[in-house]
Amino acid sequence: MKTTAYFSYTRRRPDRAGIKDKWIQLAIDEPLREQVQSDGRVRRRVFVQQENKYLRVVLLEDRETVHNAFFDRDYR
Repeated sequence: MKTTAYFSYTRRRPDRAGIKDKWIQLAIDEPLREQVQSDGRVRRRVFVQQENKYLRVVLLEDRETVHNAFFDRDYR
């Protein structure tokens, strides 16, 4: 999985440290929803049963480099 330096930095935050690589990969491979942002980045979401939350993964324009990943508190 390709990642940005920003992703590596933010992943150390306590609220993001528990996000597993397999959940991120699931969002990349089998998203429930995909949105393209105005800057070309791609948002993909997946529901993580174990956490009972939606995970948002933001990819760069190449659709394979992870820029951000976090549990999306506002998504329903």
